[in-house]
Amino acid sequence: MGWTREENRRFEDALAVHGPDDPNRWQHVANAVGGKSVQEVKMHYEILQEDVIRIERDQIPLPSYRGNERQIHNEQRRMRDLSLR
Repeated sequence: MGWTREENRRFEDALAVHGPDDPNRWQHVANAVGGKSVQEVKMHYEILQEDVIRIERDQIPLPSYRGNERQIHNEQRRMRDLSLR
């Protein structure tokens, strides 16, 4: 099953709070997202990592955001500040 925008937001927020040094990171992330297993959040993270690599290599275009300039700036800043390790 896919991920909703709200689930993705909670996922990203949880990644920012529970870094790679947290021994229970994936359980915390799954709990924060709600309705997803540890395995599902790990898989979602792996897909996100692959997407970031492809974006950095200019293999896929950056998403086009709808909304006002402030919303666009906030979302772009949020993605830039998201630490993927």
